[in-house]
Amino acid sequence: MAGKGETKGKILDAAEQLFAEHGFKDTSLRTITSKAGVNLASVNYHFGDKKSLVRAVLERYLEQFMPQLENELKALLTEDNASMDDVFACTKKPLLELDKFRRHGASVFMQLIGRGYTDVQGHLRWFITTRYSGVLSLFTQAVSKANPTLKPEHIFWRLHFTLGAAIFTMASNVALSEIAENDFGHTVSIEEILDRLIPYLAAGVDASVSKELMLVSSDSSLSAS
Repeated sequence: MAGKGETKGKILDAAEQLFAEHGFKDTSLRTITSKAGVNLASVNYHFGDKKSLVRAVLERYLEQFMPQLENELKALLTEDNASMDDVFACTKKPLLELDKFRRHGASVFMQLIGRGYTDVQGHLRWFITTRYSGVLSLFTQAVSKANPTLKPEHIFWRLHFTLGAAIFTMASNVALSEIAENDFGHTVSIEEILDRLIPYLAAGVDASVSKELMLVSSDSSLSAS
C-alpha cells in the first residue's frame, strides 16, 4: 500500500501533466484519479478540492522559482545603473533551475502559468499575487528603476504583453528547438532560447512611451467628449 506522501505525489504528478496538456477547466478530478491510480477520497483528503489541487501543482514550481528570483532581484536593486536587460536576466537562472528540479520543468511551469490566464483562473492569479507579492513588487521596482519614465499603467500592459511572449516561447521551447534544428541545422538549448528571448522582452518593456502616451491622451479626450 502506498504511503501518504507517495499517494500525494502521484496525484500531483498526474494533475500536473493533465493540467498542462488540457487546462484546468477541462481536466476533471475523475480523470486525475484515474491517471494517478487513486480514489477520489485521496484527493479530498490531501487537497480538499480542485482549486486547492491546482494551487498545489503550481506551488511546487513557485516555491523553487520565486525565492531564487527574489535573490537575483535584491542583488540587482543594489546596483546603480542596471538596464532592462539586467532586470529580465534575473529570470534566467531561476528558470534554468526548474529544468533540474523536474524534467522540462521550465516548459511545464510556463504552460501552467499560461493556463491560469487562458482558463480564467482568478483564484490562481489571486494566490500568486498575494502569496508572492513581495517578489512581484521587487520585479516592478527593478523595471521602474531601469526606466523611470514608465508609469504604472505602462508597466501593467507591457509586463502582460511580455508574459504572453514568454509563456508561448518557454511552453513550446522543445518544439521550437526541433524547428530551429530542422530549418537552420542548429541545435538550440533552453539556455540559448532564453539568451535570445531576454533582450527581445527587455526592448519591448523599455520602448519609447511617446506613441503610447498619445493613445492614452486620445482615449481620455474621447471619454471627456
